[in-house]
Amino acid sequence: MTKFRKMLKDNKGATAIEYGLIAALIAVAAITAMSGLGSQLNNTLSTVSDKMANKKA
Repeated sequence: MTKFRKMLKDNKGATAIEYGLIAALIAVAAITAMSGLGSQLNNTLSTVSDKMANKKA
């Protein structure tokens, strides 16, 4: 019974899980932000490339 009580009082596992969840949320936010930024950058570079191609012609 004493071992069971010690196991219930141990918070190390819960803390590790919380840190893991926080890291996962940060990763999802970073991926979402980078995906949106990548699309905008691609559009901008395409526009610049098209304008440069039209200037040469």
